[in-house]
This record gives sequence, C-alpha cells and structure tokens, in this order.
Amino acid sequence: MRRSVQFQSPEQVEAGAPAGGQGGSARQQETLRTEFGFELPRGYVDESGTVHRTGVMRLATARDELVPLRDDRVRENSAYLSVVLISRVVTRIGTVEDIHPGVIEDLFASDLAFLQDFYRRINAEGHTRAAVTCPSCDEEFAVNLAGGRLGES
Repeated sequence: MRRSVQFQSPEQVEAGAPAGGQGGSARQQETLRTEFGFELPRGYVDESGTVHRTGVMRLATARDELVPLRDDRVRENSAYLSVVLISRVVTRIGTVEDIHPGVIEDLFASDLAFLQDFYRRINAEGHTRAAVTCPSCDEEFAVNLAGGRLGES
C-alpha cells in the first residue's frame, strides 16, 4: 500500500482553497508520509542464507491493530501480537516482499525489538509532541514527550 495524502492547512480552509493546493507555498501544501525506510541491526537471513538489512514499514491503520486481536495465535499467546502486527506493516525487507508472521518469527530478537520501537515511533509521531514556550526568552518550540534514546525527553 503506497499512498501519499495531501491535506489543507487551516489557512487554505479559511481561504476556501481547493484541496490540492494549487499555487500555494510549501507551508500551505503538505504531504503525509506513509512509508518509512529502516535498517535492521543484524538483518533477516532468508532460506538461502542471504542477509537482508534494509526495509520499509508503512503507517498502521486501525484495521492493522484490530485484526491481530482475532488471530488464534494471539488469543493463545498475547506476546504473539507484535509478530502479527509487525508483519502487517512491514512491506519489504531487502528483496523479500512477502512479509508474513513466519518471516518476523525468524528475525533475531534485537531486530524484532528494533522494529517494535520503530513502529511505535512512526505511528505515534505528532501525538507525543507538545508546544512549549521558554520561560526565559518566550521562544515557542515543540518537544517530543515520548523521548528517544536513554536520557532524552
């Protein structure tokens, strides 16, 4: 699923501009990024022994989060939820494009942990940011409340 979505800024809506942003500035016309590249720490080793490290993950939909809950494997073992969920949103690892739970099961634990964190980061983007104002200089900026690596906020 490859999709780019254009949306109108509040200025365009107020001005009654058409949704396509004809002749607007970059601030008025923005594109929603739905796919994100990644590089696995260790890599997926396929049946022939080839190591695949780069891949693509797309944004999750509500369906992606709901469908695994009906999966019998998830009902038997709730830890399997992340395997099914990650297999739904990873569209490619190296040259492997048929990503299914079996592929995700065969990842090294560090690669699965990486993909779980990557999923959280790309799907929570924008939801963990807060606008703040510096009490000293009154400068406004955004901070990510979810943090990143150890020690970041």
